[in-house]
Amino acid sequence: MWKGKDVISIRDFSKKDIEYVLKTAENLEHELKEKGSLEYAKGKILATLFFEPSTRTRLSFESAMHRLGGSVIGFSEASSTSVKKGESLRDTIKTVEQYSDVIVIRHPKEGAARLAAEVADIPVINAGDGSNQHPTQTLLDLYTIKSAFGKIDGLKIGLLGDLKYGRTVHSLSEALTHYDVELYLISPELLRMPKHIVEELKERGIKVYETSDLESVIGELDVLYATRIQKERFPDEQEYLKVKGSYVIDCEVLKKAKETLKVMHPLPRVDEIHPSVDSSKHAIYFKQVFSGVPVRMALLGLTLGVIE
Repeated sequence: MWKGKDVISIRDFSKKDIEYVLKTAENLEHELKEKGSLEYAKGKILATLFFEPSTRTRLSFESAMHRLGGSVIGFSEASSTSVKKGESLRDTIKTVEQYSDVIVIRHPKEGAARLAAEVADIPVINAGDGSNQHPTQTLLDLYTIKSAFGKIDGLKIGLLGDLKYGRTVHSLSEALTHYDVELYLISPELLRMPKHIVEELKERGIKVYETSDLESVIGELDVLYATRIQKERFPDEQEYLKVKGSYVIDCEVLKKAKETLKVMHPLPRVDEIHPSVDSSKHAIYFKQVFSGVPVRMALLGLTLGVIE
């Protein structure tokens, strides 16, 4: 079922698929703690093709593959490849698959990962394509929430910041339609969640509340998922300057929150979460970073067919 499967969009996953990945990740995390290293992917090669900057996603995929006993090749910027000479994405993929068993790709253009999957005969995993989808981030976000609360159903989840361009919140909101949750969409007017996504959430039975005022709803929330205002996604810098620094989560703001509120962030952050929050009981964004390893171990193992 999983061997050879591409991971392009969270839309391609049923709730059963999502839960299977989360359970596999949990098992691998426990096994890794017990044994220190695993050998499921011994002799297998991961190719990481990062046409766009990344720290956590790229390194956690590499860490995941190494912890499975496999090896990694790839690049972290397109300028160091034959793309600079004019090579097409199609030819790059067809070339790289000759050297590897699975490909992870990040690309600034929407649809690039889908194209790569159509071209390649080996599994392709989308590590982010433009402002479109980031399915592995979504799965590690769900894993983090489930680890923190023991469940996802019944939670009130706030998505804060750049909801217009933020691929992480687009993918996460899509995945959450499989669960019984309430969503609070908190953003400046210019960065509201796209209408078609909001309509789809409502059609699928999710209670959705939209506001620009964080302090008016923070007391309701179980999870506050913050995102940075993404300057690089704005076609007009003046539009960016209008919304820059719209929200700052600090210890003062968190006084109005539930004791059990958990603050998440896909990182990198700029100024939307004050460093003083890092040591608070609310912060789980560095645990969220760690979650990327077992979740991506699970996805690599399953798509390679070395884990069932």
